[in-house]
Amino acid sequence: MSVSIDLSSTSALIFGVANHRSIAWSIAKCLHDAGAHLTITYQNERLKRSVYDLTKDLDNIAITECDVTDEAALSKAFSIASSMSTLSTVIHSVAFAQREELEGNFSLTTPEGFRLALEISAYSLIPIARLAGKHMTQGGSVITMTFHASEKVYPGYNVMGVAKAALENEVIQLASEYGERNIRFNAISAGPLNTLAARGIHGYAKMEQIHAARAPLRRNISQDEVASTALFLASNLSSGITGATIPVDAGYNIMGV
Repeated sequence: MSVSIDLSSTSALIFGVANHRSIAWSIAKCLHDAGAHLTITYQNERLKRSVYDLTKDLDNIAITECDVTDEAALSKAFSIASSMSTLSTVIHSVAFAQREELEGNFSLTTPEGFRLALEISAYSLIPIARLAGKHMTQGGSVITMTFHASEKVYPGYNVMGVAKAALENEVIQLASEYGERNIRFNAISAGPLNTLAARGIHGYAKMEQIHAARAPLRRNISQDEVASTALFLASNLSSGITGATIPVDAGYNIMGV
């Protein structure tokens, strides 16, 4: 049986595109290929040119500045996405921690570093959920990005592991709350990928090597594999799935040693 995913009558709002290596960018391209109208946000002026260059040859696309800690900017982004077509997909691919918090011992985490990492990487999904409840009038799918460090210790990941654990708990809380509106919340737990954020993690290269050596598939994953999973979660093929964290890590998460 052949299955085709057609999102041409829908709109997708995507947070987290920084450059061509961003997971959010791979997802954006995948959703666009399926016909979705895209609204892509960029965090600030520093990233504006990169996002415009990436999207210059795409049609059915809007671009807007949005810092996820600014609820007015979030509201504007949702309004733009809703005006393009029926909003059915939101991608939350946002994470940040100060570089010094990703080095040394976890017990040296500062109050400010902890607050900032949790606010941007985890809390930001909550106001996005509130706005999704307002704008996704026909239901839809909200997808966020997590990592295995929510469950296991990855030296150097430090406070971001706490943030990802919080994010995954938010997914099940929000899935329960918004299920009656037919809005689904799920997370993709991706293996190591060479993104701008990953480069800030002390020991990232070793992490990538270990995953490739120990994962059942004996390799690392690609951005496209994460994007394909996001496309599935954005489509009606996943209509019965909510509150899930889906690993896309070549099977690394199942291994004990």
